[in-house]
Amino acid sequence: MASPSPGPREVLAPSPEAGRRVATSSSSRGGLLWRLRDKQPRLGLFEIGPGHELHRLTCMMQAGLWAATQVSTDHPLLGPPTEEDFSEVMTQVLEGFELGTLAGPAFAWLRHSLGLAEKDYQASLGPGGPYLQFLSTSKSKASFFLSHDQRFFLKTQRRKEVRALLAHLPRYMQHLRRHPHSLLARLLGVHSLRVARGKKKYFIIMQSVFYPASRISERYDIKGCEVSRWVDPAPEGSPVILVLKDLNFQGKTIYLAGPQRSWLLRQMELDTAFLRELNVLDYSLLVAFHCLHKDERGPGSSLVLRTVRSVQGVQSQDEPRTQNRRLLPEAPNALHILDGPDQRYFLGLVDLTTVYGLRKRLEHLWKTLRYPGRTFSTVSPARYARRLYQWVEAHTE
Repeated sequence: MASPSPGPREVLAPSPEAGRRVATSSSSRGGLLWRLRDKQPRLGLFEIGPGHELHRLTCMMQAGLWAATQVSTDHPLLGPPTEEDFSEVMTQVLEGFELGTLAGPAFAWLRHSLGLAEKDYQASLGPGGPYLQFLSTSKSKASFFLSHDQRFFLKTQRRKEVRALLAHLPRYMQHLRRHPHSLLARLLGVHSLRVARGKKKYFIIMQSVFYPASRISERYDIKGCEVSRWVDPAPEGSPVILVLKDLNFQGKTIYLAGPQRSWLLRQMELDTAFLRELNVLDYSLLVAFHCLHKDERGPGSSLVLRTVRSVQGVQSQDEPRTQNRRLLPEAPNALHILDGPDQRYFLGLVDLTTVYGLRKRLEHLWKTLRYPGRTFSTVSPARYARRLYQWVEAHTE
C-alpha cells in the first residue's frame, strides 16, 4: 500500500501568536466543574475547558489548524490536485509542538469543490471556542471531537489507517466527482501532531453527518449485523446524547417518498460497490431522525414538493443518470439530508479505512467459530457491502 510523501516540507506557522493565545485561553467556568462533568457515567458531549485532560491537546490542534488553513488561504490551488499534491506533507513548527498536514493541497481543493470557504473552515476549527468531546459507543481507542459549532468532526486515527486513507484518496475524490451526491462522509483534512520529541498523533477532519443537531431526536450507527450491536438507551427525558446501534433500531422504518427511496437505494449500491472495490469493511451508515414541524410537512409544503422533485426532472445531458443526482434540500449539510413526509433523516457512510487484510481474515475465522449462526461485522468486503445495502432496503418504505 502506498505511503504518504517521502519527506516533510517544514514551514513556520504564519501566526505563532494564535498558538500562544489559544494555549493560554481560559474560561469563566472553573476546572472543578469540568472534572465533575467528566465523571458522568453516561456518554454524550462535553466541552473541553480548562481542567479537562484533553484541554492542552485540543488547544494545540486549534492553533495548528488555524496556521495550516492560513497557508491554504494565502496560497490557493489554481487547478485540480496533481500527484505531488496527494503526497505532500507540510510540517509547521509552532510553540511547543509541530503540526503535519498530509495531502494538504488535495484536501484544500476538495473543500473548495464543496463550496466551503477556507475562512469559515478556519473559524470553526481554530481558537474561536472550545472543542466538544464526543464519548462514543465505539470499541476503538480513538478520541472523538466536534468543533465548537458542531459542524466538523475530528477523530484520532492509527498510522496504518491514515496510510490506507491517503492511498485511497485519489480514487475517493474521483468517486465524489462522478457521484457528487454520494453518501460518503466528506473528508476534509488529515494531520499529525507531535509534542517535543514525542510520538506523532494522527487525526482526520470531516463534515459532521449529524449537523445541524439542534432538533435531532435519535441517532444510530448501523453496520447491518447483530453481534455487539446493542446500546443501553438513556432514560426517557435524559439530555444525554447517545448513538444507538442496529438492535436498537428494530421496529423502526425510514419513511420516504417513492423517488427518494429509489435514489437512496441506488446511491447505497454505488457507494458500497466503491468501498468493496477498495477492499474495505467495518464502515457504518449513520442515521438520525429529526421531526418536521407541521408547516414543514403535508401535501402543500415546499419540503415535500422538493422531495418529489428531488429525483424526477433533474437529469440533463450535463448530468447523466449515472451520477444519480437529486435536488438537494435548502438546508445546511444538504448532502446528508433526506426529507420524508414527517421526518428529516440524516444519512452518511463513515469509517472508511479498515482494509480486509490478514488480521481481519483471521478475525473473521475466529468469529465464525465464536458466533455460529449469528451476523457480525468482520466479513468479506463483498458480503459486507451486500448486507448493508439489504439492511437499507429492508428498513425503508
